[in-house]
Amino acid sequence: MTSRIDARFAALKQEGRAALVTFVTAGDPDPDASLAILKSLPAAGADVVELGMPFTDPMADGPAIQASSQRALRAGQTLKKTLAMVRTFRGGDGTTPIVLMGYYNPIYIYGVQRFLTDAKTAGVDGLIVVDLPPEEDDELCVPALDAGLNFIRLATPTTDDRRLPAVLANTSGFVYYVSITGITGMAAPDTRRVVEAVRRIKRHTALPVAVGFGVKTAEHARAIAAGADGVVVGSALVEAIRASLDPSGKASARTVPAVRDLVADLAAGVRGARQQAAE
Repeated sequence: MTSRIDARFAALKQEGRAALVTFVTAGDPDPDASLAILKSLPAAGADVVELGMPFTDPMADGPAIQASSQRALRAGQTLKKTLAMVRTFRGGDGTTPIVLMGYYNPIYIYGVQRFLTDAKTAGVDGLIVVDLPPEEDDELCVPALDAGLNFIRLATPTTDDRRLPAVLANTSGFVYYVSITGITGMAAPDTRRVVEAVRRIKRHTALPVAVGFGVKTAEHARAIAAGADGVVVGSALVEAIRASLDPSGKASARTVPAVRDLVADLAAGVRGARQQAAE
């Protein structure tokens, strides 16, 4: 069965352009504003949405995403509420792929089978769980695939040709290439090295390869989109949320527009890569 993720990447391949994959943390800065942000993303130009599952110890994430997790948790966000948010979103959007991204601990506490059933019912399409290596596939990855959810794996600059087959073995939907070593939101990616890495990964898989970590501007997005199947932006969006908050740290009238406008700008960059290639 073709997933929403498969269908979206196939459609974009027909259009001859890369996907814009946007990451925001569920419940940041509060449940109502977060849902409004989520609903605004597709119209602004997001092709795939990664929704972060807030966690107390997001070790792979930089300061911006860590802070977004803390804001969401302070506002009362739970995994159950995150699934409810997806369900509400699906009431008005049946086509935009939603990927839940985060860490295994909250899923384990929720209960793996219960989580997978509830996620599928809510309208989740895929999972990225950053702290489960391929050696632990029986824990969540294989059950997720059996439940009809894509399981998206990360590859990094240190994932060599010997390691790649294990990383890709049960990966579906797309491969997320982490363009820099370290935590999210810090350095800018080296475009030339990214393009070479994407080519190398594609020698091992027919799956689309989306590139993230360090993409902050339309120019970054355009450069990466020229050599990849997708561009992932996260830290820049959660930073836009933070910068829009009022002095007491609450959502303001600027919060949703700040994210929406940045996504529109990034989307123009991604679409510009196709136009640039055609010229």
